[in-house]
Amino acid sequence: MEEIHQLIFQIMIILIAARVLAEIAVRLSVPPVIGEILAGVMLGPSLFGVLEYNQTIHLLGEIGIILLLFEVGLQTDGSRLLSSGGRSLITAIGGFVIPFGLGFAACQFIFDYSLLVSLFVGGALTATSIGVTVRVLEGLGQQKGKVGQVVLGAAVIDDVLGVILLALLFEVSMSNEIDVQSAIKVALFIGAFFLLAPVAARLMSVLIKDASDSSVLPGLIPTTVMSLVLFFAWTAHLIGAPELLGGFAAGLALSRRFFLPFGLAIKTDQRFATKIVLEMKPIVRLFVPIFFVSVGLSVDLSIIDWGSVYLWFVSGVLFVVAVVGKMAGAFLVKAPFEERVATGLAMIPRGEVGLIFIELGRASNILTNEVYVAMLLVIILTTILPPFVLKWYYSRATQLVD
Repeated sequence: MEEIHQLIFQIMIILIAARVLAEIAVRLSVPPVIGEILAGVMLGPSLFGVLEYNQTIHLLGEIGIILLLFEVGLQTDGSRLLSSGGRSLITAIGGFVIPFGLGFAACQFIFDYSLLVSLFVGGALTATSIGVTVRVLEGLGQQKGKVGQVVLGAAVIDDVLGVILLALLFEVSMSNEIDVQSAIKVALFIGAFFLLAPVAARLMSVLIKDASDSSVLPGLIPTTVMSLVLFFAWTAHLIGAPELLGGFAAGLALSRRFFLPFGLAIKTDQRFATKIVLEMKPIVRLFVPIFFVSVGLSVDLSIIDWGSVYLWFVSGVLFVVAVVGKMAGAFLVKAPFEERVATGLAMIPRGEVGLIFIELGRASNILTNEVYVAMLLVIILTTILPPFVLKWYYSRATQLVD
C-alpha cells in the first residue's frame, strides 16, 4: 500500500498535468482528452516514469468513467432523435453495424485474432464521441443545422447501442467466454434497467429537490446526486452490467430532456435540472481527467517495437476500417452528397467512448499490449484528425452552411 503522502502527491501531479496539457490541446484545436492521455503517457513508464498505475488511481479512474457516462446521459436528448427522424436512425445503425462487422472480420481473417479480441476491437470501432462531435459542430456554428441535427441524433443512438454492447462485452470479459444464454440474460436485465432506473432516479430527484429547498447547508445537490449516481452504478454491477451503465441511466433521468414514456407523468422542473448540471459539472471535471490520465499511465509504450511493420499494419488497417465504417453509415441516407460527407466526417471521432472499450479489454487481459496500443493509435488518430478535416470541408463546401 502506498504511503498517504505519496498518494496525495500523485493525485496532485495528475490533476495539474491533466489540466495543463488539456489547455494546450484545446489551444491547438485538439480535443482535451488527447492532452489528458498524453499527460498519463509522459508521467508513466512510457516516458518519465514519475508515477505508477496503482489501485488508488484505478479507483479514482473508475469513478471518472461512471461520471463520464453520467455526463453523456445528461447530454442525451430524446427530442433530437424524434426531430432528426429516420436519417439519424439509419446513420447510427449503419455507423454501428458496419464498423463492428468490418473490424471483426479484419481481426478474424487478416490478423487471425481470437474471437474475444475480435469482439472487443469491433466494439471499440462502433463508438462515436458526442463530446468531440458537439465541440466541433459548435465551433462551426452548425450544431443546429441539418447536418448537426442528424449527427447529434445519430451520436445519441450510437451511445445507447454502445453502452449496451459494452455491457454484453463486460459479461464476456468476466467469464472469458461467449455464453449466449448469459448474454440474453444480461440484455434482458439491461432492458429492464433502462426502463426502470431512470424512472426511479427521476422520482428520487423530486426528493432531492424538496430536500434542497429546505436545506440550511450548502452543497446538498452535488452530495445527493453523486450518491445517486454511485448507487445506480452499484445496482448495475449487481445485475452483471458495468458500473458505468448506472451512471448513464442516472444522467439520462436527471437530464433536462427526460423523454421516456413513463417520464410524461412526472413533472420536469427545468430550473432544477439546469442547477444539477451546473453543480455537478465541477465534480465531473475533477474525476474524468483522472481516467484519461490513467489510460496513459496503464500502458508502457517504451516496450513497444515502434519499428514493427506489423504494429503499423494493424493500426493502418483498423484506421481505414474506422473511417470507412462511419462514412458508409452516412452514405446509407438519401441526402445531398456534401451533407453525407460532412455527416460521415462528424461521426468518425471515437474519443472517450472508444477508450472505455479498449480499457475494459486491457483490464480483462483480453487485449494484448500490442493490440491495445494499435487500437489506442487508431482512437487517437480518429479523434484528432476529423475535426481538422471537417473544418476544412465546411470552409470549402459553403452550401453546407445553414
